[in-house]
Formats: sequence, C-alpha cells, structure tokens
Amino acid sequence: MLRLSGPRAREIFARCWRGPVLDDPRRSVLGRIVRVQADGGRAVVDEGLAVFFAGPASYTGEDVIEFSGHGGVLVTRRVLDAVLAAGARLADPGEFTQRAFLHGRLDLTQAEAVMDLISAQTDLALQAAHEQLAGRLGERLLALRGEVLGLLAHVEAFIDFPEEDIDPDTGAVLVARLDAAREAVHRLLATADQGRVLRDGVRTAIVGPPNVGKSSLLNRLLGFDRAIVSDIAGTTRDTLEEVINLRGLPLRLIDTAGLRESDDVLERAGIERSHAALAGAGLVLEVADGSQPKSQPTTVTNPGTPHLLVLNKADLGEDPSWHGTAAIRVSCSSGEGMEALAAAIESLLTGGAVTWNADLVSINARHQACLQEARTALDAARDLLVTSQPPELAAEELRAAMQAIGTVVGQTNPEELLGLIFGQFCIGK
Repeated sequence: MLRLSGPRAREIFARCWRGPVLDDPRRSVLGRIVRVQADGGRAVVDEGLAVFFAGPASYTGEDVIEFSGHGGVLVTRRVLDAVLAAGARLADPGEFTQRAFLHGRLDLTQAEAVMDLISAQTDLALQAAHEQLAGRLGERLLALRGEVLGLLAHVEAFIDFPEEDIDPDTGAVLVARLDAAREAVHRLLATADQGRVLRDGVRTAIVGPPNVGKSSLLNRLLGFDRAIVSDIAGTTRDTLEEVINLRGLPLRLIDTAGLRESDDVLERAGIERSHAALAGAGLVLEVADGSQPKSQPTTVTNPGTPHLLVLNKADLGEDPSWHGTAAIRVSCSSGEGMEALAAAIESLLTGGAVTWNADLVSINARHQACLQEARTALDAARDLLVTSQPPELAAEELRAAMQAIGTVVGQTNPEELLGLIFGQFCIGK
C-alpha cells in the first residue's frame, strides 16, 4: 500500500493515475498507475484500488490518498517511482505520524504508541500499545496537568490578592490536592518497569555448570532445537540468544557456556561472555542437575536481580542433598515442571498477572524522565506550602511540574524532541 499525504496529494496523484476522479472521500475506485517513458509514451505500472481521505478527517489531518496494488518488491518500487516522478517525495521516518501529531489528530503518547504497536512481540505488549493509542495515558496525563493548573491558579490568586488570605482549612485542602497529584504521578512512575518489560523484553540468562541442561532448557522453552545438546562438557562455547513469548511476556533467552575453570582458550572466551551476560541480565535462571549431589554454587548474581534456581533431570530422581531446597523441579527431556517454571517466572517478573492485567497503561523512558521531574517539583511545592514559604516559590515549582507533564503529551514540542521521537520510526508511518 502506498500513502500520499499533503495539500497537493490529489494533484500529484492525478498525474500518474488512470481511473475515476478521486472526488468522493472514503470510496475505493479501481484504476491504473502509469509512468511516462523516455519516448513520451505511458506504460502501465500496476492496477489497484485508490481511496481519497479529505483532511482533516484523515490519519495525518491532511488530504491523503492510499493506493493498494498487487504487491511484490519490483512492482511496488515502480509504483513508488511513478508517484515520485509526478512530484511527490519520500516521507521521512515517522513523518505521517508526526503530521498527525502536528495537526492534532494524536497526542505525543499516542504517536509513540504507533511504534510500540509495530514492534510489539507479545499479546500483552500489543494490548498495552492499543490502550496507549486509544489515548488512555494521554487522558490521565491531561487530567493530572489540569489538576496542577488548578493548584497553580489557586496559589497565584493568593499572590495577586494577598488581602484574601487563605485560612488554615483552605491551606489544608490545597495540600491534600497536591498530595493527590503527587500520588497520581507516583502511580504512573510505578508502571515504568512494566513498560520496559513489555517493550524491550527481559534479558534472561540461563547459567550454571556444564552438563546440567542449560541448552536443553533453552530448546524446551523455545519449543524447537536451537542449541546443540551433548554429554560432552563445554559443548556451548558462545552465548545464544532467542526471544520467546512466555504468557504474554517477551523474554530474551541467553544460553551461556558452562561456568567452570578451563584451560581451553575458546571455552574460556565463552565463559567470559557468560559472565557478561549474567551481569547485564534482568532475570537469571540458574540450572543445576538435581539428580547429582549439591555442589558449591558457581553463579554469582547481581544483588536485586530476579533469580530462580531450576533443578533439572527430575525424571532421574532427586539427590537427597537437594531436599528442602527452594527451586523449580523440571525435566527438560520429558517436559515435566515446565508449566510451574513459566508460572514462577511470570510471578517473579510481574508480582502477579492480575496486577499487570488490571492496568496496561505503561510509561516509557521519556515519560519516566519527565514525570520524575514533575514529582521533584511537586514535592518541592508541597514543602514550600507546609513551611509557609513565600507563595511565589511554590508557584514556580507548580509551573515546572505542569511543564514537565505537558512535555509528555507534547503540549510543549521543541523540534529536537520531535526529531528524536519520530526519527525512531520506520519509513511510511
């Protein structure tokens, strides 16, 4: 599908279109795309359906024409060449969505949701992107900004009319409203980790000594044989990375070389990469052979990194030394315990699926930085109010908070911010 947007869309498209005149908005018509040849003749490039969307009732808010042809790399390239030869130009990355934002069709959070929708890897990520595209996050932020604006108006009224003193009851109500705004910011900031997981996935390092079944666990989680499995210690010499969808959560599984002392140069290089993967992991699955006596742990994880001990080879029976050890018992050969492992990973990462499913509005890193700035300003404003400092100082902090919240939805839109956001889009969105 080819999309053409702008005030001259119909004029330019008419130069390479042979079919009914596109006067009736939202009506598909059949016609052909032609291109002028070197000898002045016109060659048919493709046949398909064209639809005209009159601005502002279009995706970009401008006049838009969409042509749907037969597809295929070569024919689509020729259609694009014909339209470019007629006077159009290639869109910049994200330009259609940027125009939609500039024409008020989307706020900035909805525009960012378009990219989240394209890159979603799981159903939960897709649902979260749809929620944001529908404007739920923008609505909450605009309501929050409106509340801060109301607080600012109250404080500035007191500044302008000092004779209308704010009595203690009114002051207490003002602080309570400020606390409600601070709590709303806190709740949104609490979704940052959730948003990071849904958008980027969780780097999950599968670590442990040689021959405990790390590669077998990777294959079992993937559902196909990706890693070579062998009884020979040191078979895995490098890290392997694959993405899976585990109960709606994207996991970036990293199979690592067995952690042990080795004189083999190649194996030592693989072990060094294993330690690097472990250091950067957001989740560690430490695998051990439950059928063998417990040995000293070889895995050292970063404090605070979610960690699960997985005892493999449950089908061979458990060695008494493991009795009472908190772990997930599985058999990578039979599949026993894999559902329990999936449930444990989900619970560890989400704190319970119900918590996540209850509210899929999740902020991204840009939103987080702006809201942290807003929280700092709101905290400062509260301290100034409760300690009876000059109200001008509190008003300044409230303005800073309102500015930071407005930046999230794009009510302040410096060019460098827009360039940064829309530059991450693919061409044609």
